[in-house]
Amino acid sequence: MFLRELTESAASIRGAGQKTAGLLAAAGIHSVAALLARYPRAWEDRARAAPLGDWARGPVSTTVSVIAHDWFGYGAAKTLKIHVEDESARAVLVCFNRPFLKNQLVVGKRCRLWGRFGYRYGELQSSAFETEPENAAPGIVPVYPLSAGLSQQLLRRLTREALRQYGGVEDEIPAAVAASRGLLPKAAALRAIHFPENMEELEKARQTLIYEELFYLETVVARRVLARKKRPDTAEIPRPVFSPLQKRLLDRLPFRLTPGQEQAAAEINADMTSSRAMARLLQGDVGSGKTLVAFLAAMRAVDEGGQAAVMAPTELLARQHAETAARLLEPLGIRPAYLAGNLRAANRARLLKALAAGEIDIALGTHALFSKDTVYRKLRLVVVDEQHRFGVVQRQAILSKGESSLEGGEPHLLMMSATPIPRTLALTVFGDLDVSVIADLPLGRKPVKTHLAKESGAGRVYDFVRGELRAGRQAYFVYPLIGENEDEEAKIASASVMAETLARKIFPGHSAALVHSRLDDEQKRKAMEAFRAGEAQILAATSVVEVGVDVPNASCMVIHHAERFGLSALHQLRGRVGRGGEQAYCFLIYSETEAENGERRPALTEEGKQRLKVMLENNDGFVIAEEDLKLRGPGQIAGIEQSGYLSLGIADPVRDADALLAAREDAFAVLGNDPDLLLPENRRVAEVLERAPPFSEAGA
Repeated sequence: MFLRELTESAASIRGAGQKTAGLLAAAGIHSVAALLARYPRAWEDRARAAPLGDWARGPVSTTVSVIAHDWFGYGAAKTLKIHVEDESARAVLVCFNRPFLKNQLVVGKRCRLWGRFGYRYGELQSSAFETEPENAAPGIVPVYPLSAGLSQQLLRRLTREALRQYGGVEDEIPAAVAASRGLLPKAAALRAIHFPENMEELEKARQTLIYEELFYLETVVARRVLARKKRPDTAEIPRPVFSPLQKRLLDRLPFRLTPGQEQAAAEINADMTSSRAMARLLQGDVGSGKTLVAFLAAMRAVDEGGQAAVMAPTELLARQHAETAARLLEPLGIRPAYLAGNLRAANRARLLKALAAGEIDIALGTHALFSKDTVYRKLRLVVVDEQHRFGVVQRQAILSKGESSLEGGEPHLLMMSATPIPRTLALTVFGDLDVSVIADLPLGRKPVKTHLAKESGAGRVYDFVRGELRAGRQAYFVYPLIGENEDEEAKIASASVMAETLARKIFPGHSAALVHSRLDDEQKRKAMEAFRAGEAQILAATSVVEVGVDVPNASCMVIHHAERFGLSALHQLRGRVGRGGEQAYCFLIYSETEAENGERRPALTEEGKQRLKVMLENNDGFVIAEEDLKLRGPGQIAGIEQSGYLSLGIADPVRDADALLAAREDAFAVLGNDPDLLLPENRRVAEVLERAPPFSEAGA
């Protein structure tokens, strides 16, 4: 039996019981498989003796005698203290919320003790300790992630018992691959990852399970790639040229496409003239012109008698796309429509009816584009903007609405990202897609100049921005919070409070607009329109303006409490300025706190310092994306935590890049040589992979 087939309830583990099973379920552990796949987050080598007297060198691991009990505090706060000693020193165990230990560690008892100690209130003490019977064999002990009601001792006991009852699992990696990579058998790897005999065995188990997870992932990717390539193509089709509607759109533009845009459009056209459905990722830095390339793709879909859907993650961005489509495409006879979840029932019903009848050529909107009651007459192209904000399930929901004549029945898929996907991540999450990159920016664009400023130096930033406003230009001011009292202790400035302060006190004579996520769609639209039209020279906002806002006259981006924003958000926000011909500036203002000696000092973590340093030194989105991946890990940067696609339990595509490439090579070799996985030892693996998610429910 494979590990993922161990679907028995955790209550079936001897000694678990329904109460314990409930605690496990609350932690996301619903089955035996999930428990065994909840790998330790660390391991402690307790075989090395470390007496109390050596507490300063690291964790203590010794045998002690209990010499006295004591208590401090009153009422509910009354806390037990247990005095212990070994041959080297005496110490105190502070038993917060563990009064029951007075009956377990009675005076005179000897036991094995492990813990981290330090001097407090004139005595050597620890509140983070564990005890075991004196005759317990010392060894390498797993340390698990905990949640309410679970303890290390409980998880160790249950995991050990689960291995005893169910540990004889089958290997899931093809035998030839496992042998060539020197992997442990699955049963041995499972036992060793939890209870290794030594550190060498632990490392072998880690590498085995890391490789296995990445092999599963690359198997999923390889299947999609090979399935797409198996579909018949029409090789004799000449290099595509622009369709009639595409030509008419290009003729209306007051500028020429950049070489990068032309190349991307040509690659997309080639895909769309193929007999198989396109699956392409369009990458380009902020302001590189991806939206125009997407509109060109939509023109071809309409030319071919189909419809296109352009899906954005926010109503603000979706509405802007709809307004741009109306301005550019309606004069060509194209019928665009905006579809979002907050439309009035009558308007929504009318739009849905027109969409189903084929009276709408391009639907632009948010997740409402794939709701159950949304029906297309002939959906030929799906464009997903800012794709990292949508999960795999959401993308699949709209693809399933396609009634294309393409083989497989799915429409073409074009995913766009202004957050460049680093190569290691592209191989995992988007390895089944073809990739187009717009590496250049429109002619005349100047790199945005970035400056750091302490909070105490914000006045000098305001002086500079005042000069830009007097010259007729506009400025964004971005804050991490919407309203006051959201973080009183930290005294963080908020958009709502500062919008009034900016207009009345800091920049009198210049009007300010306010945008944040709690405003309704109409309020946001009016505020953005006022800023776009120049009626408001200042826009106070939260990171809701991170994507899609295009105001060429805006030359300044001021981000307060910049240390609270991620690298991707900072880069996206900076990309809101510099869209005209004038030099643009981004000011990253970081917070300060009052130190005990009265001096001002930066309130920055090491990671916060690194983020600001990366922003100061780089304008290249691809470099920033790589740094973001190093700092935050793969889940957050790709927005895939909510997709269920990359729930890795022990592997890290960045750290384990070599294993990833090896697993990818093996997965493509196995599937490429035998696309149906007909090898006997792979047949059951294929069956299980078809009906189960890539990894355990307790992954990540």
